[in-house]
Amino acid sequence: MEVLKIATAGSVDDGKSTLIGRLLYDTKSLTSDKLEAIEKTSKKKGYDYLDFSLATDGLVAEREQGITIDVAHIYFSTQKKSYIIADTPGHVEYTRNMVTGASTSQAAIILIDARKGVIEQTNRHFFINNLLRVKEVIVAINKMDLVDFSETLYNEIKTDFQTLINKRDYKEQNITFIPVSALKGDNVVNSSKKMPWYQGVSVLEHLENLDFEAVSNTGIPRFPIQYVIRPKTEAFHDFRGYAGKVYGGELKKGDEVVVLPSQTKSKIKNIYFYDEEVEVAARRSSIVITLVDDVNISRGDMIVKTDELPAIDKQFKATISWMDSQELSENKKYVLQHGVNKALAKVSKIHHKIRPDYSGIEEAVDSLQMNDIATVSFKLNRPIFYDAFKDHRTNGSFILIDTISNNTVASGFIQ
Repeated sequence: MEVLKIATAGSVDDGKSTLIGRLLYDTKSLTSDKLEAIEKTSKKKGYDYLDFSLATDGLVAEREQGITIDVAHIYFSTQKKSYIIADTPGHVEYTRNMVTGASTSQAAIILIDARKGVIEQTNRHFFINNLLRVKEVIVAINKMDLVDFSETLYNEIKTDFQTLINKRDYKEQNITFIPVSALKGDNVVNSSKKMPWYQGVSVLEHLENLDFEAVSNTGIPRFPIQYVIRPKTEAFHDFRGYAGKVYGGELKKGDEVVVLPSQTKSKIKNIYFYDEEVEVAARRSSIVITLVDDVNISRGDMIVKTDELPAIDKQFKATISWMDSQELSENKKYVLQHGVNKALAKVSKIHHKIRPDYSGIEEAVDSLQMNDIATVSFKLNRPIFYDAFKDHRTNGSFILIDTISNNTVASGFIQ
């Protein structure tokens, strides 16, 4: 069954957690004990309705303050698809959490409070989805029950949001507007009869109808080696297999390939998926392959098709999201983790900070603070095999690790 990853974004009290809770409730995905706890807590608080945000806000601080702080991953399934929802914080100070949650998502839901309309945080949320090349964006205009289900107000918000759409640099996004009431359940799972002027489908219906391949960031295949398999048993004395996960596209038996960094050429002899041999290795499948030739390959090497080589270099420019309380400064060294590969990296130049509200850039910058987004140049102690993030989300991304604290301090997207 297809697994669709969705990131949510919204400002404080826009109703993200309530929307997700309503999705779980109306699809009967809540366990009986969880539902009982929600009913009990809602009654204790004096509500005459079920507080569905309790289904996702798991931290004590989240429940006490009524805000989302950390990224929560929620799993549920329908007959057509399985879903993983990253419930990300909407606060400015948790921008790094939203980047983390959205970085692997194929779709996003941006919530807007119908009473407030498009605000500064909306700009930030859309900017991050644009930065991370999320192909499918649902703009859920929430709390329509509090504005008398006004079509005029809904259209005004759509018009205001269009100014953000015009500023984006990633044109492959599909933007869908849906008026909802997460608390009352209008247009979340079931279509609402209270907005006859809206002729579209509900949030869940839209997600169910998405073409999984169309929203996935497919591309050229990349096969980083995780492990070299040498059984050294009598039955498999000469077996030499290379285990890993296929990213971007398919690999087939007989494909002519190049091993990086040695640039040795060979051909795929066999492909094994679990305990059976297959003709094609599908995208994102974990496989073992053998080659026609005995090639010196180790963990961190990469197998690619001969006519689809990545860039091989020790320096590049990238957009990074800084996540650490310790500031980033020029010439400081970090460990750059690119897939299974690691290299020692130095920040050679901070070009500029990017204001994620679409208001421009800030130049003459020599350091970055937590939640800053910037364009930075790196120099490495050895080459890596990379693609631009816009062409390959997996092979174009990386993380930075502090050499002293061992903390992950940034996520990066190669230009």
